[in-house]
Amino acid sequence: MRAQGNITEFILYGLSYDQNIQIFCFIFFLFCYITLLIGNLIILIAICCSHLSHQPMYYFLSHLSSMDIYYTSSVTPKLIGDLLTERKIISYDFCMFQIFSVHFFGSIEVFILTAMAFDRYAAICKPLHYTVIMSRKKCNLLVLVAWAGGAAHSFPQLSMTLKLHFCGRNEIDHYFCDIFPLLKIACIDTYTIGLLVVINSGIIVLIIFVILFVSYTIILWTLHTHSPEGRWKALSTFGSHFTVVILFFVPAIFSYLRPPTTYPEDKIFALFYTIISPILNPITYTLRNTEMKNAMRKVWCQKLFGK
Repeated sequence: MRAQGNITEFILYGLSYDQNIQIFCFIFFLFCYITLLIGNLIILIAICCSHLSHQPMYYFLSHLSSMDIYYTSSVTPKLIGDLLTERKIISYDFCMFQIFSVHFFGSIEVFILTAMAFDRYAAICKPLHYTVIMSRKKCNLLVLVAWAGGAAHSFPQLSMTLKLHFCGRNEIDHYFCDIFPLLKIACIDTYTIGLLVVINSGIIVLIIFVILFVSYTIILWTLHTHSPEGRWKALSTFGSHFTVVILFFVPAIFSYLRPPTTYPEDKIFALFYTIISPILNPITYTLRNTEMKNAMRKVWCQKLFGK
């Protein structure tokens, strides 16, 4: 695969030119990435090896953990490696792959978060019908829809990017390949492509965020009729989910729901939806969840001590 033009590689500006900042970022993001891998693998093993795998919430959580690993691995290893090099180069082919994988796995994660919000709505607002609404067949269908939605979003993004023509300038003011920074250095009229990107990314993310916000409002309204104990248990799970959603969606909306241009702040906001939010998933869904902690303790005690 070659670019339409004479470009075979791109130069990434990265996060900072300051060597001390780069060393700090290397240590910090390496720690974050290792923590994310270990945390999500522990969640996957704990859910698969316990009774929690039969509950819809944890069934979705296992898929979310898998997407976190795939999604963050599309960006973070390259970012960590580049922090140790002066010249940050990415090939054209890998750049295209990065654009596809980030949007593919990222959009699947968005749809799974939506499915988890629907699960919480059914559990809190329709408790008597919960087992019927969230049957395993319907859970499987929701996951299948999430994958189909990811493909429907990412393939057009990749197709539009492949049509870009580059005449010589190959410096990208970012730490990974994304469409808006590439539009900035393309030597063709990118207005139509930029508009399509805003529709395919920004507006879709905004619509899903509004849907989630409305569902959260309904859930909060319903909780006032519950007992204090039931209200606290529901709010604990709900609060964790809401925190992750805010940290993922708000920076993503800022990055994609605007005219196709770039700002220095883009790299900071991108850190939230590519690294910070994914690393918080295992933390918010385990440390504040009694069922998960008990399941993890039981599974790992059995594996380590045979008890």
